[in-house]
Amino acid sequence: MALSASAALWFLPGVIPIALWVAWSDLSAMRIPNKTVYLLVAVYAVTGLIALPLETYLWHWVHLLVVLAVGFVLNIAGLVGGGDAKFAAAMAPFIALGDLGWFLVLFSVSMLSALACHRAARAVPALRNLVPHWESWTRKEFPMGLPLAASLVFYLALVALRAA
Repeated sequence: MALSASAALWFLPGVIPIALWVAWSDLSAMRIPNKTVYLLVAVYAVTGLIALPLETYLWHWVHLLVVLAVGFVLNIAGLVGGGDAKFAAAMAPFIALGDLGWFLVLFSVSMLSALACHRAARAVPALRNLVPHWESWTRKEFPMGLPLAASLVFYLALVALRAA
């Protein structure tokens, strides 16, 4: 089953500021604060009760547990950062299982776009000097908080536009 447009509209106001915080924090310090993960889960916990039927709301908590378990394994294998895994798990309840296929395409596009833009921006001194303290400019690793946060916001916005 797909997420309803009305549910996406309920979620967006709580998700957008957290997503911006995550993207900025990961770009600047190469870390996703635990507070953002807790806040995103709290947004789902409270808003989900209003936005979703109870059975759907409860089943979406399973998404968090599954993504957390997979993220834990990927983190131990050194394939993803711990903050990335935790944030992805916190995002999971917002994504309907019926939308998973196109969400993964959206995430892939977000990831490739973010990587290309970040790498291009760090190669331009005028852009790099706007925020010279960003740790992501000098690190080999890529700040995945940017595409993770962007894909969640884009997903919810696109679902909300279904009603238009």
